[in-house]
Amino acid sequence: MPSPPPRALLAALIIGVAGVGGFLLFRAFQGAPVGPLKPVAAESAAAPQVIADPGVPAAKRSVPDSLPEIMLADVQGKPTKLASFGGRPLMVNFWATWCAPCRREIPLLNKIRMERKAQNAEIVGIAVDFKEDVLKFVQKIPLSYPLLIGEEDGLAAAEAFGMGMAFPFSVFVDSQNRILTVKVGELHEDEANFAFDRLQDIDKGVLTRVQAQAAVNDAFREMAAHRAHEEAEAEAKGAK
Repeated sequence: MPSPPPRALLAALIIGVAGVGGFLLFRAFQGAPVGPLKPVAAESAAAPQVIADPGVPAAKRSVPDSLPEIMLADVQGKPTKLASFGGRPLMVNFWATWCAPCRREIPLLNKIRMERKAQNAEIVGIAVDFKEDVLKFVQKIPLSYPLLIGEEDGLAAAEAFGMGMAFPFSVFVDSQNRILTVKVGELHEDEANFAFDRLQDIDKGVLTRVQAQAAVNDAFREMAAHRAHEEAEAEAKGAK
């Protein structure tokens, strides 16, 4: 096996991302039906989309339809299949210790995991980083959700999702291990809750996967636009 890439190379490959989103659509949909929906094609026509923050290169990526076959070591070094966490609403979060937006997400992911555990939902972190660095990091900032670690095999896992080094990114997966959508960039609470609620709607039969995908993709874009507008207004006020 080739030697692991040096830290400088890994750090240079990271795509920095800014926060996006908002709360308008989340408030509109939270705890309520998604609203009138157009007839949809057969489920086989669904294709997971990549929703990226502003500033992230909009390269076309091929995202698999279902959770790929991936095996990585856990914090104890035990080989673990990612699919072992499937069969429930799932979010897979790719991150690294040297990625600032990744670090900012952790308290939020701890909070969401605690709130959603009773609903049989799960969050799994995949650290694409050197094991020693990850273990030192989690001693200072504990993760309350399962964690898998990979260096070169972590990069291969990211590629299996069609993503590569666009950290952080979060993959939402339904109870049938089908990918709903991929969010590239720092995840926000309104986005995470909206996506998990739609995964619940799929389980309850309220929405088909295709309808849930459309709702999530539209909502994420609207949240991004709203947050960007608020940030632009704040900057304009600060410049006065």
